[in-house]
Amino acid sequence: MPSAHLERLYRLDFGLLTDLYQLTMAYGYWKTGLHRRRAVFHLFFRKAPFDGYYAISAGLGLAIDFLKKFRFSPEDIQYLGGLEGAGGRPLFDEGFLNHLQRMRFSCNIDAIPEGTVVFPNQPLLRVEGPIVQCQLLETALLNLVNFSTLIATKSARVVQAAQGDSVLEFGLRRAQGIDGSLTATRAAYIGGCHATSSVLAGRLYGIPVKGTHAHSWIMCFDDELTAFEQYAIALPHNSIFLVDTYDTIQGVRHAVEVGRRMRRKGYEMQGIRLDSGDLGALSKEARRILDEEGFPDAAIVASNELDEYRIEKLKEEGARITVWGVGTRLATGHGQPALGGVYKLSAFQDESGKWEGRIKLSEQEIKTSNPGIQQVRRLFDENGTPAGDITYDVRGPEPDGTIWRQDGRKMSTLSFGRYSGLLVPAFQDGHLVYEPPSVQEIREFSLKQQQMFGKLGVADYPFGLSRELAEQKKVLIEEVAAQNLNSRKE
Repeated sequence: MPSAHLERLYRLDFGLLTDLYQLTMAYGYWKTGLHRRRAVFHLFFRKAPFDGYYAISAGLGLAIDFLKKFRFSPEDIQYLGGLEGAGGRPLFDEGFLNHLQRMRFSCNIDAIPEGTVVFPNQPLLRVEGPIVQCQLLETALLNLVNFSTLIATKSARVVQAAQGDSVLEFGLRRAQGIDGSLTATRAAYIGGCHATSSVLAGRLYGIPVKGTHAHSWIMCFDDELTAFEQYAIALPHNSIFLVDTYDTIQGVRHAVEVGRRMRRKGYEMQGIRLDSGDLGALSKEARRILDEEGFPDAAIVASNELDEYRIEKLKEEGARITVWGVGTRLATGHGQPALGGVYKLSAFQDESGKWEGRIKLSEQEIKTSNPGIQQVRRLFDENGTPAGDITYDVRGPEPDGTIWRQDGRKMSTLSFGRYSGLLVPAFQDGHLVYEPPSVQEIREFSLKQQQMFGKLGVADYPFGLSRELAEQKKVLIEEVAAQNLNSRKE
């Protein structure tokens, strides 16, 4: 089964895949003797991307690849030993560097499987272990989960806009680097795209690859008709002709002429591609010509700066496009450059080993975090339809069907038949206990999830906190506020 691409492309250990401030905090924990205390962090996003209501979780496979190689090599330690602070003094003690080199990943990781519909403030990952390790994982986990979830969600939006038509991911040439392109292609496929132009991604993940020719092929010949004919001779089973190099409608007629010649040899033209101009009007005229000339099954592929909004508009105009090639605006997450996921401490053990909730306050209510060791329970009605999500603290009582808002107000009470916990064990004491599904299996699961929840813009699904977690949050807010007030008085 193909793994995620990090392990297959990179030979380096991943200990240094972090920000310097994570290492300085880790050093501080070590210096103060806190480094072995256990902590719980949650990775979540505060607002669904692209003004939607939910997101498609992705990136767990990449995170697993990273965690399997999370260690510091001798070369890494040598590099860290050369870092200097003020006055040219070494930034880190030799003892701390020795600790890093001996350290082996030993955390417990619970995660929501890729392809799952997820909502704001729900933990996509729960990380529990020695705080020094939990802290060092933050940057890389956010990097891997944020971008993948963003692109999987964008892909789902595009696929939903296409209303059952095939969607091809064509973003390699415009993506942010080699790894960015591979991550984007993997996530786009999870979101629902049918194929990709990226051959390397096809090899790594078994994703179907699609592509025919570009304008340069046409321009290498004296005329367009000859170019189409020579392409058909070379690849008779891959005959989709790009018709807009010179004159689009004349290009369609040339494609028809070559299609007739192919039939006489026992082959069938597969279709045409439009890459410029008024795609709606041109697709209608192209469809008319193709149908009248006896090619009703020929596909009309469209590309050129497409996204969900333009696809929806073309659909409303009655465009006759049957395959959508979406590149730049998909692979780059056009409209929202980042998901904005965060990674927050929510519980910390005291000296006796007792867990204490932790919370981050903010003048912005949306940035006040949730405490505890969290799990998400998805409730289903008697028909098996999702009815609502409740985030709760596993140390407390089982949640009932009452959902509370982030601000502590009661939202609704649901009746339900069964439920499931969304976070599942991925690592226990540093050992992988989760068998990642193939990307094809994740995509199938994602499409089923989208079918259950409907369009990403629909905002009628209830989700929030359990009563006990909402109360714990309220108490901690009051305690922290009181502590800050006393500090100011002193």
